[in-house]
Amino acid sequence: MSLTSTVTDHARIITVNADRIDAAMAIQFKEDMRSETEGGPDRVILDLSTVKFIDSSGLGAIVASMKQLDANRSLDLAGLTPVVDKVFRLTRMDTVFNLFPSLDDALAATANH
Repeated sequence: MSLTSTVTDHARIITVNADRIDAAMAIQFKEDMRSETEGGPDRVILDLSTVKFIDSSGLGAIVASMKQLDANRSLDLAGLTPVVDKVFRLTRMDTVFNLFPSLDDALAATANH
């Protein structure tokens, strides 16, 4: 699992550099997310624009990543491809996470806070 991270004035952006988040990589994803989100801004944006497939283990890993953040921090999701977006909506995870069509949309939402 390859994650890259950058920090803006208002958020840490973590980009997933893989085309899938599934059972084979869910544990590594959670560990990588934990290390990437230690400290930094209260808002974390996970850029999923390269992810074409996610299964229940991948979904669970993203939820676990959100839960390991301090209470005053948030995890927003950006750039969901149609298949990934459908998984989040079918599982009603769109009520748990803020979903943004693109990273630019997520960053614009930051500017409006």
